[in-house]
Amino acid sequence: MKKKGDYLGDLSEYIRKNLKKGYTKESLKWALVNQGHSRMEVEKALKKTEDDLAREAPVLKTAPSITYDSEPVAELPVADKPFWKKWFGL
Repeated sequence: MKKKGDYLGDLSEYIRKNLKKGYTKESLKWALVNQGHSRMEVEKALKKTEDDLAREAPVLKTAPSITYDSEPVAELPVADKPFWKKWFGL
């Protein structure tokens, strides 16, 4: 396949568009390989796409905090039965 211009960038853009459509990385990889693209170049394009998408992802500056709003539960009194009554269910 003849390479013109920014070949890796074109492959990366193709992968990015199709990932947004819902295709998996693995299916895109094998589709491109079956179309005649080099496996190594497809791998490089996938890596470049992942890096670009990672740079665009928002960075969380603060960790989320979890708060619990519940009232304390009163402990119920436990009736102390002898062992044999517990064992036989009496």
